Amino acid sequence: MAILKIARMGHPVLSRVAEPVADPRAPEARALVASMVETMIDANGAGLAAPQVYVPRRVVIFQAPPERMPEGVDEEEAFDHTAALTVLINPEIEILTSEMQMGWEGCLSVPGLRGLVPRHTDIVYRGYGLDGQPIERRARGFHARVVQHECDHLDGILYPQRMTDLRDLIFESEARHRMEAEAARQKEKADA
Repeated sequence: MAILKIARMGHPVLSRVAEPVADPRAPEARALVASMVETMIDANGAGLAAPQVYVPRRVVIFQAPPERMPEGVDEEEAFDHTAALTVLINPEIEILTSEMQMGWEGCLSVPGLRGLVPRHTDIVYRGYGLDGQPIERRARGFHARVVQHECDHLDGILYPQRMTDLRDLIFESEARHRMEAEAARQKEKADA
């Protein structure tokens, strides 16, 4: 196991489609995942995709426990936030609804920034674990957001490419000011 270097936005490995893993049970897959877990924990991330550590393979890891939810997540988005640490090899996502929810996202490959990103609210994801056994789960809310974000990395997509308004791309250090200003505007509207 090792803490791996994380690729940043602009590196070519982040803009290409990752290759499938031939055998999820292979020792190379197990070693990669062990290092990815260590790297994600060290970087305080909610998830990590293999391309983010310069390995163009279809492997993601993620966790979506309540303490990982960003501040300001509304009750509807927070509905399903119970994903334990999950390893998904060769994942696929099935969208169950056209309903989208806006939410703030960050990324280890886009450090220091946050963006308001629309994501589908209800999905099923499928893939394989390190034991080669199929995994299939339904995810909603924050759990669904994390899975979609990580799987986007496998198709060469970073969250800013999903944003609908780049005015909603902000520095993390300014997020508190942004939230306070929005709360004040909402209060003014309610009082009017």
